[in-house]
Amino acid sequence: MKWIIENYKNAYKGLAPSTWWLSLVMLINRSGTMVFPFMTLYMTQKLGYSISQAGWVMVLFGLGAVGGGFMGGKLVDRLGFYYVQIITLIGGGIMFLILGQMRSYPLICLMAFLLSFINDMFRPANSAAIAHYSKEENRTRSFSLNRLAINMGWAVGGALGGFIASKNYTLLFWIDGFTNIGAAIMLWLLLAPSKNKATIQKKVTAKPLVGQSAYCDKAYRLFFLCTVLFALGFFQLFTTLPVYYRREMNFDETFIGAIMSLNGILIALFEMVVVHQLEGKKNFLWYILIGTILIGCSFSVYNVFPCAKWVALISVLMMTLGEMLSMPFMNTYWIGRTNDQNRGQYAGLYTVAWSVAQVIGPGMGAHIADIFGFKCLWWIIGAISMLSGIGFRFLDKIDTRKIAT
Repeated sequence: MKWIIENYKNAYKGLAPSTWWLSLVMLINRSGTMVFPFMTLYMTQKLGYSISQAGWVMVLFGLGAVGGGFMGGKLVDRLGFYYVQIITLIGGGIMFLILGQMRSYPLICLMAFLLSFINDMFRPANSAAIAHYSKEENRTRSFSLNRLAINMGWAVGGALGGFIASKNYTLLFWIDGFTNIGAAIMLWLLLAPSKNKATIQKKVTAKPLVGQSAYCDKAYRLFFLCTVLFALGFFQLFTTLPVYYRREMNFDETFIGAIMSLNGILIALFEMVVVHQLEGKKNFLWYILIGTILIGCSFSVYNVFPCAKWVALISVLMMTLGEMLSMPFMNTYWIGRTNDQNRGQYAGLYTVAWSVAQVIGPGMGAHIADIFGFKCLWWIIGAISMLSGIGFRFLDKIDTRKIAT
């Protein structure tokens, strides 16, 4: 027991105060994330639009995220991560309030795209901030702490969002808007350059970047492709997998909710400790490779074993371990290729990789399942994950700029 307590203490020890403040800002921001999970229900049940029309709105959310990730990375290198975070949090908050008042379908489509565009400009800025506040020896744990804040925020927001949506859908937009603005105020109070010496104040510049451009980095382009393939499989966890549980495995909603929440609970309890034990022990591309293979296998097991609750439990455990081994070290990889002048480009492309997968993945998975069945889908997702793993393995061989964790 003493050994376990010491491991937990050491996992959180040594992180910069600014890293903790930034995670607190993220927790506040994500606790208000209530609109996106219930947008389809809001469109169909509250406003009376068809499922197809609601689906196109979600596509526009995804397209906005792609554009926002790209533009956010550009602005970080010009303005600095602090100002981009402040602008996008306030701008996103205002856009939530405006979207909640829209009833016309064309205006809803336009506002959904603009909201997602502004909101996702925040992500590369936030990643660049974590990289700045952390040290090389604890960078992976710093990102894991931020992921912990995101998971906790999603859990709180999802639980409260379901209750609020049952009473008043429009209230979701007000809560999302004001938590965005509240996070901006908290960021200003805790991490403004005038209040926190750790926050750099970058002058606006049009000078060329110092160091390699992310768009000319051949190894990083391969990493981008592997990340897209990885995320295509990972996003099935939140989209097609719950449908499979209900239709094919006949699980009730209570069990589905419990098994899905297990992923977030395990991440919150164990990821920091796992990362602390692995950080600096081995080339982190190996951890990414193992995690990618585990995620692929977590879907393929449904084709190997009978429909049973214990199979779903094994699958979620494999998925969660794969997530803990891969995602924190993916951040370590791209940060290891950056400096203060080009970090926004790398962070922006990493954000775009996940946004592209978010646009393609859910629709692709649903389409394959409808036409060819879930069994075919799980083999395809397993194959895509294996292809991603092969790409990461090849990256390990060709990349001459690898930096150990």
